[in-house]
Amino acid sequence: MNEQIKNENEKKNRAILAGIDTGEYDAEISMDELEELARTAGAEVICRLIQKRPTIESATILGEGKIAELSELAEMHEADLIVFDMELSSSQIRNIEDITNVRVIDRTMLILDIFAGRAVTNEGKLQVELAQLKYRLPRLMGIGTSLSRLGGGIGTRGPGETQLETDRRHIRRRIEKLSEELKELEKRREQSRRRRKKDSVIVGAIVGYTNAGKSTLLNALTDAGVLAENKLFATLDLTSRAIELPDGRSVTLVDTVGLIRRLPHHLVEAFKSTLEEAANADIILHVCDASDPEAKEKADTTLSILADLGCGEIPVINIFNKCDRLDYELPEDETNVCISAKHKQGFDKLLKAIAENLPDKISKLTLCIPYDKSALAAALHSHSKVISEEYAENGISVTALVDKLHISDYLPYVTE
Repeated sequence: MNEQIKNENEKKNRAILAGIDTGEYDAEISMDELEELARTAGAEVICRLIQKRPTIESATILGEGKIAELSELAEMHEADLIVFDMELSSSQIRNIEDITNVRVIDRTMLILDIFAGRAVTNEGKLQVELAQLKYRLPRLMGIGTSLSRLGGGIGTRGPGETQLETDRRHIRRRIEKLSEELKELEKRREQSRRRRKKDSVIVGAIVGYTNAGKSTLLNALTDAGVLAENKLFATLDLTSRAIELPDGRSVTLVDTVGLIRRLPHHLVEAFKSTLEEAANADIILHVCDASDPEAKEKADTTLSILADLGCGEIPVINIFNKCDRLDYELPEDETNVCISAKHKQGFDKLLKAIAENLPDKISKLTLCIPYDKSALAAALHSHSKVISEEYAENGISVTALVDKLHISDYLPYVTE
């Protein structure tokens, strides 16, 4: 019996994608993305339906004729699931399920489902559960029956599902508890940031559209071992690793959650911790999939979200990844670099660009410190990076990367 349930759970949900084109955005492109999201979640997309109309039908999104057509398609293709390319209210979910007799989820529920399957760290899991609960609380009336069904289908899995079958008061208590736990983790993260700043650690945030190759780049540069798959949202948890630049400076690279078009506001809020790393970085490495026909639009989405986070003053390097797939060359300059993270091509140019665009926080100094000031030489080891040190006849000859905070102490001893 257990084996039978296991086999049923492993079967792919047969999904129909449904959307409406009101002219607000490119519905076909958005539907392509929804299809990729559905496949990432493990669904088998059997067909899709888009209705063009000036406004949505408040009760069922689609008009009467189209909703009847959707119901026929679901019966004909034996669909297990209908995924709408927009957010639905509880009554809309209930109305569409009553007409089609098929489980209905929306775009946000699908993304949350992927998040639930991808989160690894304790913080990532807490953020997923909080986002699920906040999203589903006002929709309990509409999706309660769906969640109680056996099978753990797409849109029902994740750490928050058992709480959703209880009363609202219990869910609100759980939301409060999760929020408190996340605040504690936020405090620790802020302490880590302050420590990094105090220790003059330079931080580079890797940002970009989901599936652009951010984790592959981090792995290739640092051997970080981050999950890197050709799927949307392959990594959701914060990973940081240090690399050394050609000029001797060290940069801590931080991988962040991938972005998508029309990312719901509460999902940005739920994963703010990873995105905040970009707002607090010294430099932003914006990774684009150069082989994607929609590369420009996706890059614009990323830059728009970064602007909303207040990253406007931070230097940005645009990294065009997967250039090995192109049959032409893209123009490059000091802030636009072409690479292939998979084949580790173009890394020399990338590291050079990072070094040249970093804010001028650290200077490379060659010093001769008198022996009666040896305490200054010793202090270099605690707050700066010493490249070489030699005991000469007239003092200690040192080459070091010195933070601007300490540079005035050493200026009298500069020899070059």
